[in-house]
Amino acid sequence: MDTSKKMAAGITGFASFLWLTLTAAVAANQRRLVFNPCITPEVESPRSTGHRTRPIVLRAKDGTRLCGWLLTPLVPGPRPAVMYFGGRSEEVSWVARDAGKLFPGMTVLAMNYRGYGQSHGAPAEIHMIEDGCTLFDWLAALGQVDAARIAVVGRSLGSGVAVQVAKERPVHSVVLITPYDSILAIAKRRFRVMPIEYMLRHRFESIKYAPSLKAPTYILRAHEDDVVPHSHTDQLVQKLARLVGDDTVPGSDHMNIPYLEATQALIASFLTRQFAKPAAAPQLPVADSAAPVQAEVGKEVGPKPDSTPALALPAVLPPTLAADATMGAIAK
Repeated sequence: MDTSKKMAAGITGFASFLWLTLTAAVAANQRRLVFNPCITPEVESPRSTGHRTRPIVLRAKDGTRLCGWLLTPLVPGPRPAVMYFGGRSEEVSWVARDAGKLFPGMTVLAMNYRGYGQSHGAPAEIHMIEDGCTLFDWLAALGQVDAARIAVVGRSLGSGVAVQVAKERPVHSVVLITPYDSILAIAKRRFRVMPIEYMLRHRFESIKYAPSLKAPTYILRAHEDDVVPHSHTDQLVQKLARLVGDDTVPGSDHMNIPYLEATQALIASFLTRQFAKPAAAPQLPVADSAAPVQAEVGKEVGPKPDSTPALALPAVLPPTLAADATMGAIAK
C-alpha cells in the first residue's frame, strides 16, 4: 500500500474512532443532555398576593418526595385550577410568587420534577408523565377545586409533559410556552452526524400526541428563541387538533418569556376566558386503593386563611410509578 493510501486509511480510521467516541459519550450522558435539575430555589419563601400560599409535599407509591406549592384563591368555593410544568433548568418557586398575575382566581399546583428543587429522585420522561397524571388526579379530588376546569401550562421541556398529561387526563385547557415538536427532532438537528434516534430515550414526542388532544390549546412563542427554533413549534402547531391561539411575545427570548408582564397577562386572559365557558362533567380515572398519595402541607404564607384546616387534603390513589429510566439535556 502506498503512502497516500495509508494516510487515507489512517484518517478514515481516526474519523471512525472519533465518531464512535462521540456517539458513546452522547449515549452515556443523555440525562445531562435533556435535564438540568436546578436545586437552588429561584425565590426564597414565595408568596402570592392573590392566593393562600402553602408549601406541599406529595409522596408517590414508591416513596419519592415531590415538593412544590399549592396556592388557593381567597374567594371560597370550588374554583378552576392550573397545573404548571417547568422547563429543563427551572425551579418553580417563582410561580408561587407570580400566581396572582398569572392565574387570578384559580387554584394552582406548581411542583418541582424529581431531582429539581427539594424533590427527591432523578428526572426521566416516564416519571414526569406518570407523576403529572398522579398530581392531576390528586388536584381534581380537592374539595375546593372544580374538577371539570383544570388546565395544564407547560414551558419548554414542560410543554412535552403538559401535552402528554392532557392526552391521558380530562384537561380543560392547555397553554404551551415555547413548545417543540419533539426533543428527538431538536436532538437530530443538533447532532446531525449521530444516530440519535437509536440513542435517545427521553424523546418527548409532542407531535405524536397533538392530534389527539381534545382541549383548546394556546401557543406562546418567544420573539427570539435560540433553543426551540420556530420551525419546531410550527411542526407542532400544524398537528394540534384544537389550536385556539398562537402568539409571539414582543421583546421575549427563551429564558425571560414566562416572567414578562405581557406573557403573564396573555396567559391570565386566555385561561379566564376559557374557564368562563360551560364545562362538561369530568371523567376521572379510577385509582388503585392500595396506594394512597400522602400529602404534607407546610405552614401557610400570605393572607389570613379561612376556616379550612391546613391538612384537610384528600388523598387520591396513583398508578405505580416505574423505576428510573436513563438520560439527560436538550431544551431549556
